[in-house]
Amino acid sequence: MSSIKQSKSVVREYIEAIAVAVLLALFVRTFVIQAFKIPSGSMLPTLQIGDHLLVSKFSYGVKLPITGTQLISRQGPERGDVVVFRFPLDRSLDYIKRVVAIAGDTIEVRDKQLFLNNKQVDDPNAHFTSRDIMKAAAGPRDIFGPVTVPTGKIFVMGDNRDNSYDSRFWGFVDIRDVLGEALIIYWSWDVEKPFFSLDRFASVRWERLGDLVH
Repeated sequence: MSSIKQSKSVVREYIEAIAVAVLLALFVRTFVIQAFKIPSGSMLPTLQIGDHLLVSKFSYGVKLPITGTQLISRQGPERGDVVVFRFPLDRSLDYIKRVVAIAGDTIEVRDKQLFLNNKQVDDPNAHFTSRDIMKAAAGPRDIFGPVTVPTGKIFVMGDNRDNSYDSRFWGFVDIRDVLGEALIIYWSWDVEKPFFSLDRFASVRWERLGDLVH
């Protein structure tokens, strides 16, 4: 009889340990840090397809996961931050872009050049694949604005300016939908290689591991 009780006690200890571990993992993922992988080239060359990032969930305060209610407030996001956010047109999707303007800023793109508050921005993160200027009638990629960012919003763009679907096309991001700030690349490889192949493992970008995102 005692052996049965002892067996139940061991099982209970395992269940409790697993439950605590799951709750701790959920807490860390919700409030502290979360993994995120790069599926597209919109942030090239800063971030490459196949980069895996750690995203700080508390850089801009602590929020409830569903409502976005701020529990602990911190300043930000700031211009230049690389942030992960819920895509405004489909909040089930997470996007990653760079903040180029915050509330109160007036932003404009003239022939690919970024202007902030009517001053041309020295934009070292911007990358262009073509010198051709797209006419305004064809789309907002190279000629956009001016628009002023409303309170509680940010304006984001991909570093790969000629190949990024961003605020120029679909508008502002609500600060409540910002999930966190990209911090560090913890893994990177060429996802176009077959998963179960030597080529895939040989494609690990060792030189990128541990790089800070900036």
